[in-house]
Amino acid sequence: MAKKILIVDDDGKNLKLMRILIQNAGYETIEAENGEEAVRLAKEHIPALIFMDNRMPVMDGITAAKILKAEPSTAKIPIIATTASAMKGDRERIMLEAGCDEYVPKPIDVKSFMNVVKKYLEG
Repeated sequence: MAKKILIVDDDGKNLKLMRILIQNAGYETIEAENGEEAVRLAKEHIPALIFMDNRMPVMDGITAAKILKAEPSTAKIPIIATTASAMKGDRERIMLEAGCDEYVPKPIDVKSFMNVVKKYLEG
């Protein structure tokens, strides 16, 4: 059975790009368009990895990541923040504030994105 990766993004183009890259690498995807949906799906499916946009409607990614990291059933799932906020200091702030394990800037760079997937799922 393929490992599941939860992709959380309110932008359809970003969601589609990440879905294609992940599925082409042989993994299954679960998708959410906001943080609230992400929390529900993560608890339901316990994915091996989560890519979390930080700016979304309903519930932002920082809040969702904090909830998931505080929940015993989902606390150990690596969460990778994906954001267009790539200003100096943003990376550290997002990772620290939300408890994310890593950060991938947008627009998504295919090679570095896949390197992150491999790092967390293939060691």
